[in-house]
Amino acid sequence: MSLLLALIGVVVGVVVASNLLLRWNELRYGRRRNGCLPPPGTMGWPLFGETTEFLKQGPSFMKQRRLRYGRIFRTHVLGCPTVVCMDPDLNRRMLLQGESSGLVPGYPQSMQDILGRNNIGALHGSMHRFIRGAMLGLVHPAAIRASLLPKIDAFMRSHLDGWSGSVVDIQAKTKEVTLLSMLRQIAGITAGPLSDALNTEFCTLVLGTISLPINLPGTRYYQGLQARKKLVSMLQKIISERRSTIQAHGDMLEALLTSGDDGTREKLSDEQIIDLIMTIIYDGYETMSTTSMMAVKYLSDHPRALQELRREHLDIRKGKSPEEAINYEDFKSMAFTRAVCHL
Repeated sequence: MSLLLALIGVVVGVVVASNLLLRWNELRYGRRRNGCLPPPGTMGWPLFGETTEFLKQGPSFMKQRRLRYGRIFRTHVLGCPTVVCMDPDLNRRMLLQGESSGLVPGYPQSMQDILGRNNIGALHGSMHRFIRGAMLGLVHPAAIRASLLPKIDAFMRSHLDGWSGSVVDIQAKTKEVTLLSMLRQIAGITAGPLSDALNTEFCTLVLGTISLPINLPGTRYYQGLQARKKLVSMLQKIISERRSTIQAHGDMLEALLTSGDDGTREKLSDEQIIDLIMTIIYDGYETMSTTSMMAVKYLSDHPRALQELRREHLDIRKGKSPEEAINYEDFKSMAFTRAVCHL
């Protein structure tokens, strides 16, 4: 009897303590600040917040809270109190106004630590404009026409030839082709031991950025930090090798290393270049691989769309040799292709 009472007491104590912790966290972040009340929402547990639900539910997490609280609500994920705005017009206005809107760009703490202090999401003010200018300098219209588009076209046709006549895991392959294409454009890295090593560490880094910032061995955050150290070491070696040669490479790394040589802008440090490269890969890796995978699925589910897409491409390639790349004018004429990408 005494054991049963003790168990009941423990259960009641845990329930009461849990309710008090939840209530305390809500009061902590729900009080009025600077005369304004925060938007509606829930903050979950201290430190952990609603991270478990966020990672488990994926997009449904945001959809459910939008239905419950509206287009603007608060939550607590990845160790950070967060205000979520799902109003497209408001987001567009804040984006266009930039820092004049009173908001500055930012990432959760785990992303900031693992991607580096020079990643564009962790910067604001003059330094944000400086790094943003360096990024935009890599993808300006002239660079797209003269270099990026022809190189991507040649790489994709060469890489896809290896898929012919075999069954492939499209999810794995789109991730592979996205990363290899990025590495080729950024530093001229081709498939091999170096790209395999970069891929392994980068996948670990990505998982670390969407975890709680708890730096203990075995946690994803800790593993992400270790992966960052290895990636920094590999990129430092690549940069050192570039500086020891006068050979022209015509890639993004060369553009970053020579940026500022003409005196028109400040030169980038090696730390800034490394953080910039990791940010470019991070921002494009998941989005491009997922989009590519869904495009393949869409076309496989809609044979008529695939037939029209194939017809458009074959018409464009009429009169071109198999080795000849498409150009910017060809791309602009791909009305159906751009419509599929928009969907």
